[in-house]
Amino acid sequence: MMWSNFFLQEENRRRGAAGRRRAQGQLGSGLTPEREGKVKLALLLAAVGATLAVLSVGTEFWVELNTYKANGSAVCEAAHLGLWKVCTKRLWQADVPAGRETCGPAELPGEANCTYFKFFTTGENARIFQRTTKKEVNLAAAVIAVLGLAVMALGCLCIIMVLSKGAEFLLRVGAVCFGLSGLLLLVSLEVFRHSVRVLLQRVSPEPPPAPRLTYEYSWSLGCGMGAGLILLLGAGCFLLLTLPSWPWASLCPKRGHRAT
Repeated sequence: MMWSNFFLQEENRRRGAAGRRRAQGQLGSGLTPEREGKVKLALLLAAVGATLAVLSVGTEFWVELNTYKANGSAVCEAAHLGLWKVCTKRLWQADVPAGRETCGPAELPGEANCTYFKFFTTGENARIFQRTTKKEVNLAAAVIAVLGLAVMALGCLCIIMVLSKGAEFLLRVGAVCFGLSGLLLLVSLEVFRHSVRVLLQRVSPEPPPAPRLTYEYSWSLGCGMGAGLILLLGAGCFLLLTLPSWPWASLCPKRGHRAT
């Protein structure tokens, strides 16, 4: 009876020690409430950038191409395009603002014809107002944008692992991913701007003659620009959270009770 009590007490002692070690390990690997709040704030900032990035890449209002209004005609033509498709519209000149010399803006109601670019499937260039796209440049802009979204999703996954599992080493990985995705989006915007300039220069010699065009960048490109900058800012916030606390503690010392 004495030996059975001894073994029972020894088993209870071992279980208690193992439970304390597991609890200490969980406390050591978890985030403090203050640090967790900072990570969540930075993640919220990055989520705003991610939303703008998806909205930008998924819409086709990157640039508007406008023809000049013709005298004696009741309609005029305009177009807007993005990374994936182009939409041409026939607008009533009565709906166009009176002080505007060109057709547009593209948001006005009218007869629209939207088609996806064929260089993603058959490899053909698109023809817009007797002008031909250069598929290599448009493909490069689209691929870079998709890579940016993929890296951004990887960064979100890293930060979620930090918050759920306490794996703080992934903070630096997430910061790099968000910074790289912001840079890729900005590079995609610049490549797309180059594709617009190439499109305007590639005038087809075949009849009918190509109309004069003006272009203006629209809100989808603005969302992409904002997304890239916000993702870079979010990456900077995550990097600051990975730095040791002693430099900031020396700059901002905590106030204590004054000795009397």
